[in-house]
Amino acid sequence: MNRRYRKLRTRFEPETRFELTPVPPAPFRGTRETELERLKDQLLRELLTEAENPALYAPLRRATNEAAALAWTTSFPLLVLPELLREKAIAARRYVKRQAALLKRPCLTMDRAA
Repeated sequence: MNRRYRKLRTRFEPETRFELTPVPPAPFRGTRETELERLKDQLLRELLTEAENPALYAPLRRATNEAAALAWTTSFPLLVLPELLREKAIAARRYVKRQAALLKRPCLTMDRAA
């Protein structure tokens, strides 16, 4: 037997028991989720009817989903959602506008090659 190893005796402590107290059930979130979905859909419909450019549809839908997800993490999601969505919609419009400007810009690498 190797000298570096030595046999250890195992010791066990007396078993510990805990008393379980009943936990009250979590509050039902279904009604708030439904209200949030309804508000989200209503606000999205308003944004889509105002949007003149069809290129805005997908970014606005994405912005609506992001705003709803963020709003849900707050204490008052129904109050927070409209303002969050307004900020996200502004960012989405700015993004689409920037992308359109980039697509209209002539490609610099093609000018140099000619």
